[in-house]
Amino acid sequence: MSGRERASDALDIGRDRPHVEAMLPLSVLDLSFVRSGHPPSAALHETIALAKTCDAAGYRRYWLAEHHNLPSVASPAPEIMIGQVAAATSRIRVGSGGVMLPNHSPLMVAERFRVLEGLFPDRIDLGVGRAPGTDGVTAYALRRHQEGREGDDFLEKLQELILWETGGFPEGHPFRRVSAMPTDVKLPPIWLLGSSGYSARLAAQVGMGFAFAHHFATHPVDDAMLTYKEAFQPSVWMDKPWSILAVAAVIGETAEEAERLASSQDLNRLKRDRGEFGPIPSPEEAAAYPYTEFERQTIRRNRDRLFVGTPDEVAKTLVAFADSARADELMITSAIYDQPARHRSYELLMEAVRRVSVTA
Repeated sequence: MSGRERASDALDIGRDRPHVEAMLPLSVLDLSFVRSGHPPSAALHETIALAKTCDAAGYRRYWLAEHHNLPSVASPAPEIMIGQVAAATSRIRVGSGGVMLPNHSPLMVAERFRVLEGLFPDRIDLGVGRAPGTDGVTAYALRRHQEGREGDDFLEKLQELILWETGGFPEGHPFRRVSAMPTDVKLPPIWLLGSSGYSARLAAQVGMGFAFAHHFATHPVDDAMLTYKEAFQPSVWMDKPWSILAVAAVIGETAEEAERLASSQDLNRLKRDRGEFGPIPSPEEAAAYPYTEFERQTIRRNRDRLFVGTPDEVAKTLVAFADSARADELMITSAIYDQPARHRSYELLMEAVRRVSVTA
């Protein structure tokens, strides 16, 4: 099974660290994947349907991503989808995974998320990221009317977002008389998203939650998580560190079914690595694809970032992996083509993690 070696190492590394909770919290990262043969708008409705399933299953959070000009991702506007998902569910927290802050005015982000928090109190999360979520030309189209310095302005915009919440603009600053509306609502919890040590250090320094994207990161997860935990400074946002480990997983009733479902993601990743960002192919398309031996080797290497197998196998591996990384929560993303199977995959994982938690 994918990740078996990691599971063995993780059990040894994390044996002495008890979980904060009896059961490791599970959450969902949904990119509103577009499926081959289906219109992109269908993915938006599929997101809402999956959120209802995960709400009923007991998942803690449901986060929506921001990507632009990607044929495989239907939603470029997480704040709109957050409102729709929150309205269709009753318990689960809903948030952004994330808002790509360099694309936006911090005031606009503050106001939109205050509106969401006002409509759905204590159920909204604001995850912010540093990357543009797209290619260079599209990033320019998104930002060309923004004024300011050239280069990476993420830290500057994060500081401004914080000031809109704290009211900390100094005397004489032009923004001091501007209020982020509605003024009687606070921003929801802010999370920094990342795939590097930089994001981990920054999250620790400002005392915010940290979510690490293992499913595409090249930076060692243990290093990022340990950096965050050891350097964390209590703040008005959080008094204790809380880390989320985002992973890609595919669960099937049997090992054979899991492999069949994962073949869509294998082929999609293979094509994406060579610049082909098409919709998620079906398992039938993946089975008919004429793989070369080199491509098969590439798929095997890519499985280092994809957990595939039966419910109990994947659950044991992921719980151990979270232990090794000192993660407080797991966030699952799953690009399964067949929608009933995708819903069932999330249900099976939750049931299995509950079993693993009882026997641990």
